[in-house]
Formats: sequence, structure tokens, C-alpha cells
Amino acid sequence: MKKTLKIAIPVFLLIVLIAVASQTFYVVKENEYGCTVRFSKIIDTKSEPGLYFKVPFIDTVKTFPKTMLFYDIPPSEVLTLDKKSMTVDSYITWQIDDPLLFYQTVSTTTAAENRLYDTTYNAFKTKMGVLNQDDIINDLPAEERNVIYEEIKQEVMEKSKDYGISVVDVKMKRLDLPTENEEAVYTRMISERTRDAEQYRAEGKKQATQLRTDVDKQVGVSLSNARADAEKIIAEGEGEYMRILSEAFNTSEKQSFYEFVLSIEALEAAMKGESKTIILGKDSPITKVLLSDKIENTPDIPDTPVIPEQ
Repeated sequence: MKKTLKIAIPVFLLIVLIAVASQTFYVVKENEYGCTVRFSKIIDTKSEPGLYFKVPFIDTVKTFPKTMLFYDIPPSEVLTLDKKSMTVDSYITWQIDDPLLFYQTVSTTTAAENRLYDTTYNAFKTKMGVLNQDDIINDLPAEERNVIYEEIKQEVMEKSKDYGISVVDVKMKRLDLPTENEEAVYTRMISERTRDAEQYRAEGKKQATQLRTDVDKQVGVSLSNARADAEKIIAEGEGEYMRILSEAFNTSEKQSFYEFVLSIEALEAAMKGESKTIILGKDSPITKVLLSDKIENTPDIPDTPVIPEQ
């Protein structure tokens, strides 16, 4: 019996020593924070890897990751300015920046993700709530989208500091219509686009008709002015012609000569074609011209007209 006690007592003491040692020392790894908790309060925080001491059976150790964490936020719906739903699907990369504040406010990564979800959802709800659904789907330029996403990121980063969290990035995976509403919304949008296209087409036809009417009117006015100008020029030309003739034949001799020339031209016109017979009076100036070698005097106006005969 004594021999058994001699063996049992050292073994017991060794076990107690090991137990005390395990409660006295703790190890902090490279990728984590080690926080000593006494009576539910953190009294010390270690960020460097190594072996550290704590009061056995009184102090406990909480560890938190130092690495970058990824949180895939569950899809959620937000209302637009025109009270229509949009599905927001995003994710966050984050890390614990202040382990003491983190423990005091959220304590665990699960609770931290719940806070990040609420913060991100509220940021999206605020930004999407000032835009119409159609503007978000079709008309929102890429530059404006990026500005909105950056504003959401900054808002989430700022509010997450209250939990000892540093948000590295907020990314949008999808901003789309709810699945159950997609077909109805797309049908409505197609109908609206078709109506707009018909309206633009009708306005285009109206403008084209008006343009053609204006052009035809201008052409008509231009033609009328051109005709008036032409008639004026012709009248002026005829008046000038008559003035020149009047000046050229302002004496009886010149008039007789002019009438003689006209008789010659009439005779020439009558003689064209096949055989012709012309009957002239013996006193006709033309007869005298035809029967004489030269004209001595300018003839008088013939009394007998030149009669062409077939």
C-alpha cells in the first residue's frame, strides 16, 4: 500500500503541475491576436506570436484572426425611388483592426458579419432609394455607378470603425431585378421603348412633311420670282429692241430700205424647197433688182405683195 502511494502521489503532482502550467501559459500564433480576459474584461492584448503568461484559473484567453476575412453577403432587396424592388448581391473583405474594441462591441466574427450586413444593406438602401428602377437598369452611366459604389464603400468603412473593424473593400456582384418580377418588368420596358420609338417615328414624319412643305413653298416663291424677273427682262429687251429700230429707221429713206430688205427675206423664204413660181409686178422693186445689174436707187415700198405659190 505504501509503495502504491509513493507512486501515485508523484503522478498526481505531475498531473496537477501540467494542469497548472496549461492554465498559466498560452501561445499566440502569427495570424491571430491573443487577448487576456479577466472577469469578462480584456486586460491585455498580444499581437506578436510567442508564449505568454496568465493567472491560472482566473484569466482566460480569447483569440481573434489577424488575416483578411471574406464575407459573402446574402442577396437582399431594396426599394428604388419609384417604390420598385431591386436585388442587391455583394461581398465584403474585412479584418479586425482593434481587438479590444471588437470584443467589447461584437465579440465574435459571426456577430461582426451581422453588423456588416446591416451597415451595407442600409448604405445600399439609401443610395438606391434616390434613383428610379429604369435609370438603374438602363440609363445609369458606368461612371455614375462607380461613384455610387465608392460612396457605399466609404460609408461602410466609416461605420465599421465603431466595431474595431477595418473594411478593405465592398464589391457589387449583382444589382438586378427580383427573379419573380423580371419578366413583367422587361415586358413593361419593351412596351415603353416601343411606344417611345413610335412617338419618335411619328414626330420624324411630321417634321419631314413640314420640311417638304416649306421647301416646296420656297421653290414656288423662287420660281414665281424668276418668272417675273424673266418677263421683266424680256419686256425690257423688246423695248430696247424697238428703241434701236426706231433710231435706226427714223427717216423715210431708212424705212423704205428696211421694207425692201424685208421683201428680199420674204422672197428668199418663199423660194426654198422644190420648184416655185413667183408673180411680181413690173414695177416691183424686186423685179427691177432681178432684171438690172445693180441697184441705182433704193426702191419704194412695193404695192404688189409677194405671193408664194406652190
